[in-house]
Amino acid sequence: MKRNFLTVAVLALITACNSPKSIDNEMNRFVDELMGKMTLEEKIGQLNLPSIGFDVTGPILSKGVEEKIEKGLVGGVFNTYTPEAMRKLQELAITKSRLKIPLLFGYDVIHGHKTIFPIPLGLSSSWDTALIRKTARAAALEASADGLNWVFSPMVDIARDPRWGRVSEGAGEDEFLGSAVARAMVVGYQNGDIRDNSSVMACVKHFALYGAAEAGRDYNSVDMSVSKMFNHYLPPYRAAVDAGVATVMTSFNDINGIPATCNKWLLTDLLREQWGFKGVVATDYTAIAELENHGMGNRQEVAALSINAGADMDMVSEYFIDELPALVREGKVSEKTIDDACRRVLEAKYKLGLFEDPYRNVSTERAEREIMSEDKLSLSREAAIKSMVLLKNNGVLPLQKDKRVAFIGPLVKDKRNLIGNWSGAGDWKKAISVWEAIDSSTNSLYALGCNLTDDKALIDKLNPHDGQITLDSKSPQQLIDEAVQVARRADVVVAVLGEPFGMGGEAASRSNIDLLSNQKTLLRALRQTGKPIVLVLMNSRPLTLEWEDENMDAILETWYGGTMAGEAITDVLFGAAEPEGRLTMTFPRNVGQIPVYYNHKNTGRPFDENQKYTSKYLDVANTPLYSFGYGLSYTAFEISPVTLSGNIASVKVTNKGTRTGTETVQLYIRDLVGSSSRPIKQLKGFKKVTLKAGESADVAFEITTDLLSFYNAELKYVAEKGDFEVYIGNSSDTENKAKFTF
Repeated sequence: MKRNFLTVAVLALITACNSPKSIDNEMNRFVDELMGKMTLEEKIGQLNLPSIGFDVTGPILSKGVEEKIEKGLVGGVFNTYTPEAMRKLQELAITKSRLKIPLLFGYDVIHGHKTIFPIPLGLSSSWDTALIRKTARAAALEASADGLNWVFSPMVDIARDPRWGRVSEGAGEDEFLGSAVARAMVVGYQNGDIRDNSSVMACVKHFALYGAAEAGRDYNSVDMSVSKMFNHYLPPYRAAVDAGVATVMTSFNDINGIPATCNKWLLTDLLREQWGFKGVVATDYTAIAELENHGMGNRQEVAALSINAGADMDMVSEYFIDELPALVREGKVSEKTIDDACRRVLEAKYKLGLFEDPYRNVSTERAEREIMSEDKLSLSREAAIKSMVLLKNNGVLPLQKDKRVAFIGPLVKDKRNLIGNWSGAGDWKKAISVWEAIDSSTNSLYALGCNLTDDKALIDKLNPHDGQITLDSKSPQQLIDEAVQVARRADVVVAVLGEPFGMGGEAASRSNIDLLSNQKTLLRALRQTGKPIVLVLMNSRPLTLEWEDENMDAILETWYGGTMAGEAITDVLFGAAEPEGRLTMTFPRNVGQIPVYYNHKNTGRPFDENQKYTSKYLDVANTPLYSFGYGLSYTAFEISPVTLSGNIASVKVTNKGTRTGTETVQLYIRDLVGSSSRPIKQLKGFKKVTLKAGESADVAFEITTDLLSFYNAELKYVAEKGDFEVYIGNSSDTENKAKFTF
């Protein structure tokens, strides 16, 4: 059908009006007009991000907060959700404030909103970025239906020290995988268009280098060379920015002496000018106030430092609304700096569509339809299965249903710990425990065996912060005696042990990352029965498991698996599903090895067991207990020698076992000679392949110039000519390699 001139012209006009440039122009006009009506105090009010108390009845409004919203002195709030609560607060802004500027609603949606998925460290162990994107999409659907339009996720901090509690929130130690996960989560949350009612603004955090806190102690200082910074720690943040992340959160730590929240080089020179980020920068909780403890000055001075450095929104401290008006009048902060920050906040609200619809299709009906729907619960179960890592197996797994199995441990019937730390709005009461998930037709026995911990000092630290640790009325020895009796009646023992969830996450660093002593005592007693023992772990970080590795018949790492973890664990234990997770963070032999990570550099005296003066310990091997990329399967895979053809590296993968399984084929590259010393190998690609018994598949990787590039001593991103080695295998330990020249 022919189109006449008028039809073509109208279509062209519509296309032009909907083009990014046209939308930007329209937004600029709108924001310019709005800001022309705003007082200085109202502009600064947009930079204020308080936390509002919340209980089952909704937001708890103190008189002061209500007055600030009515005066236009609040740009957004966090820690409040549900359609009813959101509407109550938004109506204050829309009906009471002079300019009727809507509020932002943010929340810590870390690994799911109401439907909880495995902790991020667990999710990353799936090496399945499509799955990870789906979990973020599901979280966005629930969160947006529950009144939220902003989530403080993803956390992309590279972490090489498992003592740090917040390793649970990230993707582990590697920048290549971490970048892939960052992109997947940003895309999942924002879905290409934050104006869509089912999308939320993502917030990449913590910018920057938070995962390198000294001694693994939370909030601690970071001192790092620029080479390590650009090559290993900054890439995941950059990946999130390049994926279009709408907001960035500053980190608590200082970076080589300058705290991130007032670090102009970080927030302006690097983030905005070099990387081109145009969105909102929010501080972390009270981070501006904490600058006084860093020794950066008094209230007025740290407020000025932060806004001048490039921080847009002040989370909780309210130093901006208290101090900036006077600082502008005194000339210590320019009004243009205030305008720029205010504009970015207003642009975020415009892009979300809040000026058109402050309530963004939020309704109790939509919340009921979206939250914990069957498809999300099914996804939670799938994610938990794919996140589990089989660390050891002498053939006892999968369990045979005709065997009598004794399930022993404080986490067998537990639900609260299943959803882990930073589970936000998740309801642990709706989680499925391991015991609940066990098929009633199986011949299963149960014993508590021990408390989660008997350490009163530890309980006193955790319980005031919702640790929920209780002690059984029986003595520790009575619990062990009962467990031993039950174990003797069984063919195999499954001990379900791990960390209380409060021992992971923020402010939960540990100097000793062994299993808790009372749990190890239980395992030793069970070992004396002579029964095969499967150790099922629930924890938030790598643990030191040398004794367990030597004495257990199988070890299954399940992390904190989320709402459907119980069913997922039993699926894997009884062989209904295959464990396919692979570690994304190295497990050390002991804490003395920390930091230990796979992509380290060589020394001038690399390890040689026949030479004294080489880089080694006297009391422990250099190698970790379980390396990055490691994980076993219920079947056996064979990977052929590497074949090179042009810039394509390939292998043949064959399932040599008796059942279908999934292997994660990993590509590593080593730059043998460089202008700067280079790591012994670096992850540069990965592919998952599922094969039936006896089946083979060719797996190929294209070696591009970008995969060979790095930041040199002048911070130029270069690929240098020379010799390289390419490794393809199923962990970072692989020696399956070939050599090529670039």
